[in-house]
Amino acid sequence: MAKKMMVLPLFFAFSFLAASLSDALVQDFCVADLKSPDTPSGFPCKKASLVTEKDFVYSGLGVAGNTSNLIKAAVTPAFTAQFPGVNGLGISLARLDIAVGGVIPMHTHPAGSEILLVVEGTICAGFVSSANTVYFKTLNKGDIMVFPQGLLHFQINSGKNTALGFVSFSSPNPGLQILDFALFGNELPTDIVAKTTFLDAVTIKKLKGVLGGSG
Repeated sequence: MAKKMMVLPLFFAFSFLAASLSDALVQDFCVADLKSPDTPSGFPCKKASLVTEKDFVYSGLGVAGNTSNLIKAAVTPAFTAQFPGVNGLGISLARLDIAVGGVIPMHTHPAGSEILLVVEGTICAGFVSSANTVYFKTLNKGDIMVFPQGLLHFQINSGKNTALGFVSFSSPNPGLQILDFALFGNELPTDIVAKTTFLDAVTIKKLKGVLGGSG
């Protein structure tokens, strides 16, 4: 009797999973209804009668981003908010423009893995595994590199000309957290940052001043 009772929850769990997969298979797409609130599972689907070919086309990646900023780099995303057609498909894209001396600082995408394709220039890119092992490589035109989901990674223009790359993600909304801003770009008190990073207060306050933090 006990074994039968254990089987029932498993049966219902697998039935629910099968039903979910079935729904995903029978529905061709789920263009995001950006007028509705976002949810952990993505935006609700736009009514099929309102979907047009424009929902499946995005031209924003053909324009170079503005690299006149602190990091001398620009990221132009084609995520659900910009490209509603990728909603629910598990894919998205972004353009990287990195000026000479520019950098995409150490950051992570909690909701998706990433693949970088270098189109122009030279980019030094790498990531740090959960075992604290560092993997980095200087990439040239035509090279690709993968960054596993959730791991800290970076891209640096290591050449003498502007670098251009395109990155694809395994999520329509991969998320983003930049380490430097997480530490120094908010109101986290200096004494706490000092205790958790072993940096002195003077250095921390200087970095907070650069990155817009306080406290």
